[in-house]
Amino acid sequence: MINFILAVVFTVSLYLIMRSFTKYRVNPLHAVIFNYYTCVAMGLALMPDPSHYFSANWTSTPTLLTLALGTMFVIVFVLIGFTTTKVGVTAASLAGNMSLVIPVLFGLFVFKNNNKDFTFLNYMGLFVALLALAFSTIKKEGSNHSTKTGWVLFLPVLLFLGSGTNNTLINYVSATFYRPEQSALFTALACTGAILVGTVFLIFKVLTANEKVSLRSIVGGLILGIPNFLSFYFLLGALSDFGNSAAFVFPIYNVLSMLMSAFLAWILFRETLQPLNKLGLVLAVAAIFLISYQEILDAF
Repeated sequence: MINFILAVVFTVSLYLIMRSFTKYRVNPLHAVIFNYYTCVAMGLALMPDPSHYFSANWTSTPTLLTLALGTMFVIVFVLIGFTTTKVGVTAASLAGNMSLVIPVLFGLFVFKNNNKDFTFLNYMGLFVALLALAFSTIKKEGSNHSTKTGWVLFLPVLLFLGSGTNNTLINYVSATFYRPEQSALFTALACTGAILVGTVFLIFKVLTANEKVSLRSIVGGLILGIPNFLSFYFLLGALSDFGNSAAFVFPIYNVLSMLMSAFLAWILFRETLQPLNKLGLVLAVAAIFLISYQEILDAF
């Protein structure tokens, strides 16, 4: 359970750091690219034997799939940026949060790697979790997103598919090709893929659009990499602890992260909640109990 708690804590820390980027004039895209350098460094530091990273078979199926997963990290982030600016924050948040249905369905019906038999109440909990995440992201937006046409309307769909595919691959690749004690190696290799794609993308932007990379964005990214790596590292640990049951881990992980983020945003940034947001928080608590009621009863 400690892995579960730490994954949520560092995920929320990640959100709070990114929330402060505007205040310190940090370019989010640049920071995300540079954060992966810290992730790889931390992965090497936490490996029992860092030589396993350098001696990895870079053309093997497991390594190529892991590098491709890192590519997905960057793609999903770019999709979040485009969806937020072109369609709106609400659409981006809904698409990202609702994407948990993809790893859940794959875990239940394709991989069949659940740590328990799901009952009607568990399935009801999954549905309530989706409602909770939907209600928690509904915000009033300005009129600048009112004229949306053509391909722009497809961006939330791409974000939904990309984010869901990313989480599904995390579960599949880590469970299939890596032992629990290889979480640091898996994370370092995935972040290496993100570095390769992200750095090429940044160089392209610098050369073609005369984009400037500031020192504050580099430093912000290197700091961001600490909670980013640890959130991913402990999420892998939580998946391993619960038999790689995506149907159990991802919904609770998402709603707990949402609950803690909302509370800390209220405390630190005085962000207010609309009535539907408050309903979303109540439903999130209900979803956790429905999904994990067997484990709660066993504890007593």
